[in-house]
Amino acid sequence: MELFIISGTSGAGKSIALHALEDLNFYCIDNLPVALLTAFVDEIISANRDESTPNYKRAAVGIDARNLNEDFTPYNALIEELNEKVNIRTIFIDANDEILIKRFSETRRRHPLAGDNLSLDEAISHERLLLSPIASSADLKLDSTRTNVHELRDIIQKDAGRESGVGMSILFQSFGFKHGLPIEADFVFDVRCMPNPHWEPRLRAMTGQDKDVQHFLENHFEVNRMFGDITKFLESWLDSFKENKRSYLTVAIGCTGGQHRSVYFVERLAEYFSDSKYATLVRHRELT
Repeated sequence: MELFIISGTSGAGKSIALHALEDLNFYCIDNLPVALLTAFVDEIISANRDESTPNYKRAAVGIDARNLNEDFTPYNALIEELNEKVNIRTIFIDANDEILIKRFSETRRRHPLAGDNLSLDEAISHERLLLSPIASSADLKLDSTRTNVHELRDIIQKDAGRESGVGMSILFQSFGFKHGLPIEADFVFDVRCMPNPHWEPRLRAMTGQDKDVQHFLENHFEVNRMFGDITKFLESWLDSFKENKRSYLTVAIGCTGGQHRSVYFVERLAEYFSDSKYATLVRHRELT
């Protein structure tokens, strides 16, 4: 049995993630009290043994900060115990404070931890503190700050839909440094030292997905050298991460604006590793 634990800050997209998994025929429960998690797992395991009941081989639960306290030991011990019964995968979703506050303002929803003693921004900070042990041990961390509903669903479904035996998946993500670092990245490579197509008037409006930009970059020795160094590094270490039971790795490539160089490198890296034993995903943060 496979159990997905979906957690993260309120307003970041936990409900969207659960709905995406439900569309993949997961048995989903939102905001399950942590104290009932063991009973839930035992019940599902028992149901799977009974041929007269529906098959619940894949399930997902949403974990809310309201079910946690500042003593993290019981939760960590519980997950370690449950890992002996089922295959647990944790996805943590977050967004920056400005976006979370904007989303609550637009929907006029009340933050679950806000009240007479806590303002909205204080409630968000306190929630992150409560959720920090889940975030630090998550298999997949997603930043939904610049991700729309459809993109978030796509990422969740691609991750959950990976075939057993495929092993670790690699997400190659382009971004612009002027818009901030992606918090979910495991590796960040800076390609701002590469020749910039932005200064070529005919290429300025294009992206790294366009053939003219690709030809421009490929004609520079330093671009091919950087690409070779990145692939060599990843090939040297990917198996070590897989052996450490990592099922997801995010490789972020950044340039100044996230339009030309970083996009080119991500497209080329994804193509290079597409024939490997690892499943590859692509996301261009600033092109969305």
